[in-house]
Amino acid sequence: MCKLLITCKNKDIMKKILLLIALIIMVNVSVLPANERVAGYSGKMPVLFINTLDGKDIVSKDSYVNATFYIQSNGVPGYSDMGSASMPIDMRIRGRGNYTWNDFEKKPYRVKLNMGISVLGLNKSKNFVLLAAADDDLGFLRVPVGFELSKIFEMKYTPAYVPVELVINGDYRGLYFFTEHIRVDSERVDINKQLDNQTDPNLVTGGWLIEIDNYDSNEQVVITEGNGEKLRFTYHTPEILSTVQRDYLINLVTNTDKSIYNRDKNSVEWERYIDIDTLARFYIINEIVDNAESFHGSCYIHKDLGADKKLIFGPVWDFGNSFRRSRDLFIYEYPQFGQSWIGEIAKFPCFQEKVRELWKVYSPNILTSINSFIDNYISSIGDACLCDARRWNYKYGNADYEQDKVTYKNYLKEKFTWLGSNWNLGGISDTEVSRGVVSNVAINGTVGLLDSNNISSVKAYDMSGRIVKIEISEGSVTIGSKSGIYLLEVVYNSGDRFVNKVIIR
Repeated sequence: MCKLLITCKNKDIMKKILLLIALIIMVNVSVLPANERVAGYSGKMPVLFINTLDGKDIVSKDSYVNATFYIQSNGVPGYSDMGSASMPIDMRIRGRGNYTWNDFEKKPYRVKLNMGISVLGLNKSKNFVLLAAADDDLGFLRVPVGFELSKIFEMKYTPAYVPVELVINGDYRGLYFFTEHIRVDSERVDINKQLDNQTDPNLVTGGWLIEIDNYDSNEQVVITEGNGEKLRFTYHTPEILSTVQRDYLINLVTNTDKSIYNRDKNSVEWERYIDIDTLARFYIINEIVDNAESFHGSCYIHKDLGADKKLIFGPVWDFGNSFRRSRDLFIYEYPQFGQSWIGEIAKFPCFQEKVRELWKVYSPNILTSINSFIDNYISSIGDACLCDARRWNYKYGNADYEQDKVTYKNYLKEKFTWLGSNWNLGGISDTEVSRGVVSNVAINGTVGLLDSNNISSVKAYDMSGRIVKIEISEGSVTIGSKSGIYLLEVVYNSGDRFVNKVIIR
């Protein structure tokens, strides 16, 4: 057997050979497509590769960075590759958001393409967003479930989205939602697009796309709400206002606010300004998922052209603060957020009646539909959840997605059950003297009961549907609350059930 003896000279040669081999390997790796050299993503869903010009960092919400992109579909049904590493598609990208941009390492982004195209099956457009959902610690369920409820309640437009894994400049960033950007468009918010700097009084009546906002911006009009709080409206369309447009918008929201804070809660004046049906749908969706911020920020409203056109609430958007608090309160009762308008609107009997009407129509199948959606959705993103968690050192809490699924379903059931117990009141009698009670007017909070010996139960509700405290004595009931309008439910031993309006003056 021969032995290989290496002299000092041979050792130097070997070192040079090994160095050369290493350099060759490094060069070969550097020219590989990004998808072949990036570790971390699951490969179980579409991967979006973005490369900025000269590898420039995305550090601004105001200035776009030039970039290119391509998509690797990974054989996921319904999707196909788009572009390639060698032939990418031009785009621009910047930061977006407020709290989510400032407080998380995992950043959300705004994407602008050079031309309107369909990406991942979404409607053709130049404008999209990448939602990071870094604040979602419930298996990335908050946004998808909110959007799914919007579709169940037949909102006219719900932003479409596709879960993707994102790689920027070779750096795996985790699971994102590639989402349609809310804007005035025939495939999105389908209203007349009002021009910037419009001065014709007949043309400034619409279309408006505005947002109740909780952050100051230069693109806002601000009024004082009827409760004394500052109420900000960010305008998105048009983007630049003439004096005529600004005056119109201020007058519109001011008059709307005054009608909402009308002391006469039997007044229908506010319905001249707000479409009650879409508002009720928007409200129920956010109430089901316990979204305490729904009327505080990222609350979109639009209005079409015409003096007779009403403010339409929607589309739905931000569900980052859903299911974070007690599930036995209405969303406008949380002290943490100032819920603009909705708490006052909830005092109108006509609004509560509309809420109960819609609840009766849609509620029977909601839990079954949503639970099925959750199961299918978690199954599709599970591996990506783990990859996202590893990328961000498990700080965002979505690694245990199966338990998150169970937790979310339980939260949903709790809130849904509680709402059902408060909203299943049936019809309301408008007669001056109603069956079950002597009068609709309570003196010192007390109203007489008819045929009291045969009554099995009595309950009282405020106009938000919440049960209020009562005291029952022989032949009468006292509602232990301040002046206002209440609903008194009287159930007799025979099974007859009557719901009456009762006014405490």
